[in-house]
Amino acid sequence: MPITPQHVAASSIDLVRLNFNPQAQLGLSLVLALVMFGIALDLTRDDFRQAWARPRALVIGLLSHHVLYPAATFLMIVLLRPAPSIGLGMLLVASCPAGHISNFFTHRANGNTALSVSISTLSTLGAIVMTPLNVSFWASRDPEMAALLHSFSLDPARMLLEVGLLLGLPLALGLLVQARAPALAKRLHVPMKRFSMLVFLVFVLGALALNWAIFLEWGRYVVLLVLAHNALALAGGYTFARLAGLAERDCRAVAFETGIQNSGLGLVLIFNFFDGLGGMAIVTSWWGIWHIAAGTGLSTFWLMRDRRRLA
Repeated sequence: MPITPQHVAASSIDLVRLNFNPQAQLGLSLVLALVMFGIALDLTRDDFRQAWARPRALVIGLLSHHVLYPAATFLMIVLLRPAPSIGLGMLLVASCPAGHISNFFTHRANGNTALSVSISTLSTLGAIVMTPLNVSFWASRDPEMAALLHSFSLDPARMLLEVGLLLGLPLALGLLVQARAPALAKRLHVPMKRFSMLVFLVFVLGALALNWAIFLEWGRYVVLLVLAHNALALAGGYTFARLAGLAERDCRAVAFETGIQNSGLGLVLIFNFFDGLGGMAIVTSWWGIWHIAAGTGLSTFWLMRDRRRLA
């Protein structure tokens, strides 16, 4: 394939490094841990009982999220051939656990919220292993992305430890508070959830503001790509669940659990393991904004469609 000026320009995004100092990186890690702790405060043993009461739907949701979507992302990268750092960013996002707002969108769309919570919880626990495994496995299948991984000397075991500390530890602490002091957990859950989401949004917008000139220059290479990548997740999750014979409400839950990712974790890993690599960071930052818009739009569509049917 001939190398075009556009290809050269897109590839030079690999040389871009976003401005994000060590203090901001630490702050983002703490906010993500706080978000995970707040989520765990709202989880009870009944949530896990419901998960195992519907094992088929749960397995389909987890397969869609942790197996099919990363594989489909790799095929998308092979077909479209974005710059290596952009492709690696897409793989990282696809390998992250479900975002905590997926439960909100599922509830708003009249989906199966209990199933959504169950998939989110287990996908987050599973991500301790699956996120580093998927990134290293799929990236190593492509020579350019494999070379990029090698240049950063990515250690899957170290990434596993990092994800475990960021996700597993705060989740365990939240579950402990919920089990030992349920009244306290109930009082803390709502304000902590609102506070952590607000602070996370401020972090993402702040990172974009600090790097706005970079985003204006390079954003055109990722905006439509992220839109298509997210649409693949939402549509693919719904279609897979439908083909597997799940009920409509379950299909909606699987769609959001596949298409709403924990982009905050992705950003933390990019700055901790990839030195804020431009293509990866821009993809993940834009994803963090876009999937909120996409989730709002899709949940509104399903909500309005249900209302028309009942009218």
